[in-house]
Amino acid sequence: MSGDFHGRREDKRLVTGQGKYTSDWNFPDQTYAHFLRADRGHAEILGLDLTEALASPGVLAIITGADTTAAGYGPAPNMVKFPGKGGSKMKPVPREVLAHKKVVFVGQEVALVVATTALEAQDAAERIVVDYRDLPAVIDAEAAMEPGAPVLYPELGDNLAFDFEYGDQAGTDEAFARAAHVTRLVLDAPRIVGNPMEPKAALVTYDAARDIYDVYSPSQGITGLRSGLSVGTGVPEEKLRCHAHDVGGGFGIRGEAYTEYLTLMLAAKKVGKPVKWVASRTETFVSDHHGRGAKLFGELALDKDGKFTAMRVTWWINAGGYLSTPGAFTNTLAPSGNITSIYKIPVAHGLHRVILTNTTPTTPYRGAARPNVSYLIERLVDEAALKLGIDRVDLRRRNLIASSEFPFKTATGATYDSGDPHGLLEDVLKHSDFSGFPARKAASKAAGKLRGISCCIFIEPSGGGSSPNEETFIKFGDSGNPVLYTVSGPSGQGHETVFPEIVGREFGIAPENITLRFSDPDGPPLQGDGTIGSRSLMSHGGSLMLAAREVVKKGRDLAATHLEAAVEDIEFTEGAFRVKGTDLSITLLDLARKYAGKDVNPLDTKYGLPAPRAFPTGAHVAEVEVDAATGDVELISYVGVDDCGNVINHALAEGQVHGGLMQGFGQVFDEVCIYDASGQMLTASFMDYCMPRAHELKGLRLYDRPVPSPSNPLGAKGVGEAGATGSVPTLACAVLDALREVGVKRLDLPYTPSRVWGAIRDARG
Repeated sequence: MSGDFHGRREDKRLVTGQGKYTSDWNFPDQTYAHFLRADRGHAEILGLDLTEALASPGVLAIITGADTTAAGYGPAPNMVKFPGKGGSKMKPVPREVLAHKKVVFVGQEVALVVATTALEAQDAAERIVVDYRDLPAVIDAEAAMEPGAPVLYPELGDNLAFDFEYGDQAGTDEAFARAAHVTRLVLDAPRIVGNPMEPKAALVTYDAARDIYDVYSPSQGITGLRSGLSVGTGVPEEKLRCHAHDVGGGFGIRGEAYTEYLTLMLAAKKVGKPVKWVASRTETFVSDHHGRGAKLFGELALDKDGKFTAMRVTWWINAGGYLSTPGAFTNTLAPSGNITSIYKIPVAHGLHRVILTNTTPTTPYRGAARPNVSYLIERLVDEAALKLGIDRVDLRRRNLIASSEFPFKTATGATYDSGDPHGLLEDVLKHSDFSGFPARKAASKAAGKLRGISCCIFIEPSGGGSSPNEETFIKFGDSGNPVLYTVSGPSGQGHETVFPEIVGREFGIAPENITLRFSDPDGPPLQGDGTIGSRSLMSHGGSLMLAAREVVKKGRDLAATHLEAAVEDIEFTEGAFRVKGTDLSITLLDLARKYAGKDVNPLDTKYGLPAPRAFPTGAHVAEVEVDAATGDVELISYVGVDDCGNVINHALAEGQVHGGLMQGFGQVFDEVCIYDASGQMLTASFMDYCMPRAHELKGLRLYDRPVPSPSNPLGAKGVGEAGATGSVPTLACAVLDALREVGVKRLDLPYTPSRVWGAIRDARG
């Protein structure tokens, strides 16, 4: 990827400390909150003694589960409305705003203290005495399904919340019975923490005279947040004003109306003053919903020529102590359509089991379930190639979807819009000098190192959403300069740069003359979904482009009147309307200024675009070196060739791939949540939880091979999650390729030095 780039418009504000995150919002009379959280994984709450806490200095109020229950508060319902196996329904898993009867994971919210300072609130919370009756805990999904396992909610019967089945079981079974070869694998996709730069936080004000709440919080979309707060509290949406200016990281875990926000609304109304809460990093570890967390069982059937004939998968999903709003959907219906990835597999069957455990609930995390899909199938392909003695690249070539076969309908119902998988594969092999690997491997061996390489290819869904339309608005102020309104706010994607670029090209004016206002509760009311699912450019960018074209159409009619010419004689070029064959003209901005000061500018335009969906693809190659004496793995080079459709801004697209790659790198080499048997998280700080460092992602080269998507006017596809989806299998397969030389056949993520060293030791005996 390449192209001229002069920096993001938002960079100066952000790098000079002028950004406005949730903790930067303040009001003169605000109060401060602190949550008391469960210190055990599973226990009944027999009672709370608030006596000492209420008598503590500065305390204004204490909110408990009895208060939130009495207020009728409850979290937003789960997104799963579709049937499961055999027509079964999702079980009604209890979820309290504040734990009232029992706690089901360490970190669950039990009470909220409001005081005049943050330290006073914390001191008072520590004086609350909770009378617990401890219950046995279960932290592993498979163990939770064993006979006699502790049951989190006895009224549900067991810990299985939902069984989701899809595909053709009979056809798949028949294909496996006829198969010449079957490859089977069991993989662990470990639970990880999102850890955004900005901890979870919220500031809530309540205007009693107007009965209106203002909620300031880091959010990936104010429409979804507002809806969740409304459902959770019963407050009508028109009484809720949500604010999210700068957001220090989203990654999927900032898409929900967390129960803390609901509690803060009740507190603000009760004390009659603004209430502010900013989580500690430890709270981020134990109470932000986690990502991944699944055991993946996969089977791949092949004929005698190495053609894939069927695929069968089972996912055991560790959902945590209760179901987050999107978590079960993300791990069931969402990945079902593309479970066969980029390959022509004629029949498939899947069963995804959503299981409750005494751990923090899980939710979408960058790539959502897509990295699991690509990790499982790419490992299966490598394993099949090894067992059959077929070159792993050639095995992929034999089974890839051809560009001429797009749009391609998968065995489980998705329709891929466009792509060129073979072209991606050949490009990445060339750019990575894949054929020259044997010489480099020999050099590493001479230096006492193990060297491995992998080539993986993937496809993932992007876009879509729950809203019928993605609405945007272009408004012209007194200056004549356009202001863009969207409900899609950035958390690092560069919306303030790229959206004005899109409209500027349509208007023929410099993007510096265009302002983006996102997540603005004072803006025009708009429908649409937030910044999730790699959808913003396709959905909101596409809507803005079409809105801009509507502005030009309106402008042509107005210009004809002002220039006293027929509409058909008006042309629009380089930002101006001109009468053909004359020197009569008026610029778009001058035309807009003629209506300055009026209540309505006739050029103002609202546009709704049905949410598009596209399938970005990519082929990645990773090369690693392993020090067998220490287990240390060094990434030597990483080459990616991606198809994200038409690239609007190369540098921003490349930056998104970088971010996804780094999070995939963290999952493969560093990150994992470890619990003890009682449900205590042993890796709940940066002393114990390893995060990837920028210098570790070395030798990175990225290229693009775009095939425009027919699904949206920009021809774009998502790019924000491609790095994570592609890097997890690519890095894992490269390490295993290196370790096969010393006999290592299985190794679970993450590939920390101690795990790699232990696997080498065990293999050598």
